[in-house]
Amino acid sequence: MFDRFNKEEHQQIIQSIQDFFLEERDEELSEFAADRVFDFIKASVAVHFYNVGIQDAHAAVLNQFSSLDDELLTLERPVSK
Repeated sequence: MFDRFNKEEHQQIIQSIQDFFLEERDEELSEFAADRVFDFIKASVAVHFYNVGIQDAHAAVLNQFSSLDDELLTLERPVSK
C-alpha cells in the first residue's frame, strides 16, 4: 500500500529519517539503517495515518454532500393547489 513512492520521494524520506536521528539522537544512520526504519514505519505505523486520512476524506465528502443536498432543496418549487 505504501510502496508508491518514486525514487526521489523515497530518497527524501530516507534523508529525513537520517536528519531526524542526527538532530534528535546525535546518531548517524546509514542509508540502509534509515531504509529499515522506513520499512518499520510503513509496516507498523503508516496504516494508522492512512486510516485517519480516509476518515477525514469521508467526513469532507459527507460535508460536501450535505451542502449540496441543502442547495438542491432550496431549488424546490412550491406546489400550488
